[in-house]
Amino acid sequence: MTAVTDDQPGGAAPARGRWAASPALVRRLALASLTANVAIVVSGGAVRLTDSGLGCPTVPACTADSLVPTAELGVHGAIEFGNRMFTFVVGALALAAFLAAWYRRPRHRGLVRLAALVLVGIPAQAVVGAVTVLTDLNPWVVGCHFLVSMGVIAAGYALWRRAGAPDGAAAAGAGGAGTGAPLRGLAWVVVAAAAAVLVLGTVVTGSGPHAGDADARRNGLDLETVAQLHTDAVFLLLGLTVAAWFAARAVAPAVARPAAVLLAVVLGQGLIGAVQYLTDLPKLLVGAHLLGACLVWVASLALLHATGDRAVPPARPGAQSTRAATAEPALTAP
Repeated sequence: MTAVTDDQPGGAAPARGRWAASPALVRRLALASLTANVAIVVSGGAVRLTDSGLGCPTVPACTADSLVPTAELGVHGAIEFGNRMFTFVVGALALAAFLAAWYRRPRHRGLVRLAALVLVGIPAQAVVGAVTVLTDLNPWVVGCHFLVSMGVIAAGYALWRRAGAPDGAAAAGAGGAGTGAPLRGLAWVVVAAAAAVLVLGTVVTGSGPHAGDADARRNGLDLETVAQLHTDAVFLLLGLTVAAWFAARAVAPAVARPAAVLLAVVLGQGLIGAVQYLTDLPKLLVGAHLLGACLVWVASLALLHATGDRAVPPARPGAQSTRAATAEPALTAP
């Protein structure tokens, strides 16, 4: 926190002697909140993969007679209750990020709105999680719980990016000059494809063997059919990512790096998915695949945000041809 000693109209600076959060603190807290939201997705997967989904069979208490897990519930109760308690850590970090955004000087409404969205998302996750328990791990509700988390992660990533933007860009809404409509539009299509992959992945999960509890029902869909649909969506995402990489190299070289990162993450996630499917879905690989899903989502968002950054101008006309003539003459040879 830093102290400011002058005041300016429009909330640009606080009153004399009032403490304010530095931009660096806001960014650090936003990153901590984002990391925690990814971590709780992975910990929730651990609950499911250890068959601990109903380790605490009621909400908000663990049992009808005890707030915390009892010895009779064993390790499953401890695992499920531990995941519930981690929600408070995630909520505390979201609250800290919101307060830092609120007390940042100059205050930017966009930052505050994003921080508020992340903060509101935490109880929303908790409510869907409670419904998951009360419906005995209904696979559709479980999938909804995961997708709500992806929404919170999207807001958290936007908050982190906005917190690191220059004051002018943050005030204007996190950049707008960007790289031009075609590449920006392609990035949006990539994000839409990534979202489709995530949605279909939850359907595959709901038809597979890892229900979170031995007695939890499945969605009744054929596993091979929905897995093939999910695979098709992954190949679509892969093709779009390759296209984005080539397009970025042509018109905005600085965007080629996040496109390359997304390409690497998608390839790695695809490899894990193929191996886990061919080896009858071992729990360790399923957990790795869940983490990979979060990374694919974050990497696709990184590509989208990179195409909107003011700091990433489009390449000057003729810049690519000049580079090709000097650095890659073989490409222009007859």
